[in-house]
Amino acid sequence: MKKQNPESSGQSRREFIKNAAMASSFLIVPRHVLGGVGYTAPSDQLNLAAIGAGGKGASDIELASVGGRERVVALCDVDFSGSAKSSVERFPKAKLYADYREMLDKETDIDAVTISTPDHVHGPAAKYAMERGKHVYVQKPMTHNIREARMLTEMARSQKVVTQMGNQGGSNPLLKLVQQWVDEDRIGAVSKVEVWTNRPVWPQGGPFPKPEPGAKPDALDWDLWLGPAEDIPFTPNLHPFNWRGWWAYGTGALGDVGCHLIDIPFRTLGLHYPLDAECSVGSVFSQMWTPDYHPDGCPASSFITLNFSATEKSKSPIKMTWMDGGIRPAHPDIIPANEDIGGANSANGVLIIGEKGIISTNINDSSPLMPKLYLNDGTKEEGPQNEEGLEREYGHQRLWVDACKAGFGSTEHQGLTSSFDYAGPMTETVLMGNLAIRSYMLRRENAQGRQEFFARKKLLWDGENMRITNLEEANQFVGREYRPGFEV
Repeated sequence: MKKQNPESSGQSRREFIKNAAMASSFLIVPRHVLGGVGYTAPSDQLNLAAIGAGGKGASDIELASVGGRERVVALCDVDFSGSAKSSVERFPKAKLYADYREMLDKETDIDAVTISTPDHVHGPAAKYAMERGKHVYVQKPMTHNIREARMLTEMARSQKVVTQMGNQGGSNPLLKLVQQWVDEDRIGAVSKVEVWTNRPVWPQGGPFPKPEPGAKPDALDWDLWLGPAEDIPFTPNLHPFNWRGWWAYGTGALGDVGCHLIDIPFRTLGLHYPLDAECSVGSVFSQMWTPDYHPDGCPASSFITLNFSATEKSKSPIKMTWMDGGIRPAHPDIIPANEDIGGANSANGVLIIGEKGIISTNINDSSPLMPKLYLNDGTKEEGPQNEEGLEREYGHQRLWVDACKAGFGSTEHQGLTSSFDYAGPMTETVLMGNLAIRSYMLRRENAQGRQEFFARKKLLWDGENMRITNLEEANQFVGREYRPGFEV
């Protein structure tokens, strides 16, 4: 008996992949005879594409291919002359595109895409893919702004597609130890969380670079790189990395590493939308000894406070503080003075502070999590320090691929650590910090004709309705304006 053709039966190719195990009983020749040990039949392979094939995109699509187990059919990048060349060499049969819209419209057999672009393209690209029924893996932050995160979370459910955000530390098995300490009430009710980073490690806090149209590299499609952002002449020192410090394209230190660090307490404490947000920022002084703020870009450093309601994991209201630009919290008394807090040299970290002790841990992306438990009675416990034998990036991309093949709502899908159902609210919380920063920089002319800051207050947040209730001007930063063709 022949295997049923998915086209003639009206069955979608994705459903066909999902049911491949049942269909295997119709094979006349055993698969291991045809392909040897580890062979995956073409009908069982996922057709993958990458939107953003260089930098982090190169490793995302590589790991999603699971060592060639899955088929990479297309690569999209606005500049194949740089680091994206490695993806072209790794997947020589993949078709190349500059515009993800063209790729998704032409390559109708694509099942799933990785999206590893600058932050401002995450939302438009993911929306375009999900509208066409594609599963999506989107690098952190999931989106550039809060409204996008909410819309994509809802769209993933309505389109029944499998999603994952690229905060791979969420799949780190050591995170279960932190969760265990919280669940066993080892540190008691948590009232405070402190999170900090040494980012930015790119230019930030100064004036926007000057355009130089004549300096545009021939291989770069500048218009497509701008995507939803305002059309401006080619500007050096943005592509491929330094865009992170400018609001039109990036989300600063919070977007870069906040989705790793804040993920730890957000996940283990069962947090949801914050109640409010408040911040202060570091400033550079001009020759007139006045603060020199650049509202089009992120500040050199910031200090942010978010308050949360009590949760099932902790019965006390929780105050979370975020520090970037090299600012870090004071060394807790119960942690020996000569020991690092968080990670190596105390450069990045998280302190979860309870009534009976403290959990100290590190950035949880590609470096060791190194959880440590300090109790008020002097007890200290440590997680394992050796990560040898763990799958690269903890299998975060492979787990997503496995869930895509199993289907929406499957056990594999429900077991993902950063599907949009989780990553959406967490991303919204991270981006609340940026909303506070941008509001902090708002100025207007006073009665004396001088510019004054008027929004430096605690911003009260209605999370369900995505709205600041005590400062209307701050709500402009919940979303953004889009160039035609790139709307969300």
